[in-house]
Amino acid sequence: MFVESIKSPGLAQISYLIGDGSEAAVIDPRRDCEIYAKIAREKGCRITHIFETHRNEDLISGAPILSDITGAPVHHGPNPADEVVYADTVREGDSFSFGQMRVVVLETPGHTDDSLSFAIYDDNFGDEAVGVFTGDALFVGDVGRTDFYPDRAEEVAGNLYDSLKKITGLGDQAIVYPAHGAGSVCGDNMADRDFSTIGYERRNNPMLGIEKRDEFVKRKVNEHHYQPPYFRVMERLNLEGAAPVASVVTPRVLDMQAFEELSRKATLVDVRGIAPFLGAHIPGSLALPVDMITAFAGWFLDENDELILVADSAAQAEEAARNLARIGYDCILGYLDAAMPGWAAGARPFERVQVIDADDVQKRIDKGEDNWALLDVRGKGEVEQGIIKGAETIYAGKLPQEMDKLARDRHYTVMCASGARATVAASVLLRAGFQNVDVFLGSMGAWRSAGHEVVAPG
Repeated sequence: MFVESIKSPGLAQISYLIGDGSEAAVIDPRRDCEIYAKIAREKGCRITHIFETHRNEDLISGAPILSDITGAPVHHGPNPADEVVYADTVREGDSFSFGQMRVVVLETPGHTDDSLSFAIYDDNFGDEAVGVFTGDALFVGDVGRTDFYPDRAEEVAGNLYDSLKKITGLGDQAIVYPAHGAGSVCGDNMADRDFSTIGYERRNNPMLGIEKRDEFVKRKVNEHHYQPPYFRVMERLNLEGAAPVASVVTPRVLDMQAFEELSRKATLVDVRGIAPFLGAHIPGSLALPVDMITAFAGWFLDENDELILVADSAAQAEEAARNLARIGYDCILGYLDAAMPGWAAGARPFERVQVIDADDVQKRIDKGEDNWALLDVRGKGEVEQGIIKGAETIYAGKLPQEMDKLARDRHYTVMCASGARATVAASVLLRAGFQNVDVFLGSMGAWRSAGHEVVAPG
């Protein structure tokens, strides 16, 4: 009997290959799904079933693709928003066996109406559940968000409370296998650990410590989460079933001539780190470091956009292309190597973004410049914990929709918690034609460390 976890960096998504003997199942496969068949072959078994814990909002499911590869049926929960055309419906108590491993379906709505959890049992040893795959209902240190049904906010929060009681009723011994780890947009306070037990979570997970149902519902209703526009695309594709990822995802390298021709119609995405972008970047490019793609591409890119990447290497371009493919961005025309002679030697024009520190910000505040503003692009929850006096606040992802609130002839210093999101936001402003933009490097972390004043928002 085995449980093999497969983690997708960036998305912080965790899928699983489980089985015993010659048969195996996959839980929540990602779109680039050949890895499951490869591991199954190595273990000498074949994939006979595919389970989905829910219809994902933040990534494309690989279930229909893996089903085509293996012939295995896909099992999905009841009450989806619409028909999941590639899956059959399983319900509470349905059971599947793989050798001595038995998988039992639990209906655990709340995060979504169709959410399922899957308890596993070892029929050779005892009657208690060995573990449970909790999807986005229960995480390590947190529980799932419940904001996808705003017209039924209290109802679905209450559903999650009931579902968590069902899951914890499996017993303290059961191992928790969540669908996401720390860094996912599907929760706020996940521990930086991909495994736990029901007993440990009951004692240490603050949301499980809330005994009263109405208190739990109130807490969930008052949470604030952002829903990038691409979530709607994921919803559609995960009902219809997406096409497979190309067998080779590494974009072709572009010489300067090809770049000049293609860049006239493409969106230029710089996937290097924030420091290289700040130091020198191609005018009009969007800063989306590889490890921030899954968090922010969906705010700034349309699913049909043609993209050119700027990367430090073929490996970095491949990683970026794979991260983009997992959330539905397939049209990558190629990549420009930032080390190419024509680029590195300055034969083409480039721009840089000035960075300032905490003392510089304090001096500007003290001076009271009329045409200068500090723009805080952190999330609502962060802002509620304190801002720098006088700062304007717009979440980084919402800049395209709320940019008309900003005066284009004004000088903006962009800040976040450290400077990373601020750099992304600065690139968005520069692409939109703002001329005078710099970045507070270190941002709120540096500000607090320097002992400067933080005030309540509003």
